[in-house]
Amino acid sequence: MRGPATTPAAVSTSKADLEREKEIARRVLRHWHEAVPNDRMAHLIKDTMRAFDRSLKARLARHEVQMGHWTFLRILWERDGLTKRELSIEAGVAEPTTFIALRAMEALGYVSMEQRPDNRKNVYVFLTDKGRKLKSVLVPLAEEVNAIALRGIPAAEAAAARRALLTMLDNLARDAAGGE
Repeated sequence: MRGPATTPAAVSTSKADLEREKEIARRVLRHWHEAVPNDRMAHLIKDTMRAFDRSLKARLARHEVQMGHWTFLRILWERDGLTKRELSIEAGVAEPTTFIALRAMEALGYVSMEQRPDNRKNVYVFLTDKGRKLKSVLVPLAEEVNAIALRGIPAAEAAAARRALLTMLDNLARDAAGGE
């Protein structure tokens, strides 16, 4: 029997949830277009990321996949067989959070966790066939969200925005490392 984190109800999008999401979107748009259009860049990026997440979350829910599982699946599709610790670091979340998500993903049949005979200390995470097959279903959903976000933006402007965001990321990474 699955626990609450793995049941379809845990990832469904109810009518009340959809109405709440619409209200959030209305308030965010009002903030940026009317209330404080020149608010800090960090807030704009945060609100944009939340909008991306809401849009993708709704699509993932149609396939009974939780947003948190998406993060780990994306990493494992690129680098299967990571340790739980490596997966935590890649996802940028605490190890207990990773452990809880992986247990749920294991119950859903997306991953298996194994110890190697030569290294009983580490637990390695591997995609199952079911987990690998989700890639062809879920990645197009993320691509669709990106396409929606970029609708009406010329390619040159999208490329410039990407370069600017990558530069910001580089600057902040240097700052976090004690540089600049």
